[in-house]
Amino acid sequence: MKLNACSWRLRAAVAFAGAVFSASPVLAQGKKDVSNYPTRPVRFITPAAPGGTTDILARLFSDRLTRNLKQQFIVDNRASASGVLAAELTTNAAPDGHTLFLPYHQHIINAALLPKLPYHPIDDFTPITQLTAAALLLVVHPATPAKDFKEFLTWAKSYKGSLNFGSAGIGSGGHLSGELFKLMTGVQAVHIPYKGTGPALAALLGQEYHFNFMGLAAGARMAATGKLRALGITSAKRAPGLPDIPTIAEQGLPGFEVEGWYGVMGPKNMPPALVQRLHAELIKIMHTPEMQKTLINMGSTPIGSTPQQFKSYLVGDLEKWSKVVKASGAKAN
Repeated sequence: MKLNACSWRLRAAVAFAGAVFSASPVLAQGKKDVSNYPTRPVRFITPAAPGGTTDILARLFSDRLTRNLKQQFIVDNRASASGVLAAELTTNAAPDGHTLFLPYHQHIINAALLPKLPYHPIDDFTPITQLTAAALLLVVHPATPAKDFKEFLTWAKSYKGSLNFGSAGIGSGGHLSGELFKLMTGVQAVHIPYKGTGPALAALLGQEYHFNFMGLAAGARMAATGKLRALGITSAKRAPGLPDIPTIAEQGLPGFEVEGWYGVMGPKNMPPALVQRLHAELIKIMHTPEMQKTLINMGSTPIGSTPQQFKSYLVGDLEKWSKVVKASGAKAN
C-alpha cells in the first residue's frame, strides 16, 4: 500500500515524538542540560551564626558564585541544635541545586553523639566537595613545664592530681580530640566543657585547667602573643600557613590526626550533571590565587575534593568518631 505525503509526514512525526518522550527519563537521570543553572536565587544554608568560620566561608563562596553564575546565592544562617536544623532543612529541599548546605565537622560528630537524628549524615545528602581542612592546635598556659609535645606527654603521664582539659563544649572538635589523645596515650584527664571558645579560652588563660585542642587560627594568634604556648598541630601534615609548628604525629604519637572540615552538600538525589556543574564552579573559585591566600590566612588548607572523595572522607570520619565516642562514653547534653 502506498503512503501519500501527508500520511508519511504524520507517521514520521509520531515516531519522532515517541523517541523524544522515551528518551526524556534518561535526560532526567543525569544527562539533562544544566547550562542555564541556576534559574532563580539559590539558598546557601549554613549551620552557624554570622561571623564564624562557617559563615565566612559561605559568604566567600556565595559571593563568587553569584558573580560567576549571574544569580543570587543567599546565605541562610540556621544556628541552632549543633547544625541539626540546617541539615534537616536541606534534606527536605528539592534536589534541583537551588538549596545548598555548607556543613562542617560537627555534622558527622552529631551522628556519633546523637543516634536518633532525623536523617543520615551521608546517605540523605549529595556530597559535592570538601572545601577546606582545618587542624586544631594543642595549647597550654606558658606556666606549664613543657616546651613541646614530647615533654608535655611525659609531664601529663606523671602528673599528680587531677589533670583537666577544656573545650568549647561536649561533642566539639576539641572535646573529641582530647578523648582521642587519652585513648592513644593512656593519659588520664577530665574533660571540662565550656559554652563556646571564648569562655574556654578565658579559663585557660586563668589556669583553670591544663590543656586545650583549640581552633588553629585562634590558638596561633594567642601563641604569637605569648599568652599561650603551642605544642603541636593535629593534622597529618604541617599547616601551609604555620610551617614552623610541628605535628603531634611527628613528635611521638604516630597516627594521631584530627582535622576539622568544611564542605558543600545538597539534598539527596541531585542529578549527576548538576553535581558536576556545581563542583566545577566551586573548584574554579577555589583555585584562584585570591581565594587560596584567603583560606590559608584563615588557618585552613584548601582541599577541593571530588564528590566521590568527599563521600569516602565522610564515611571514614563517621567510623572514626563513632569509635571514639563509644570508647570514651561521651554523651550530648
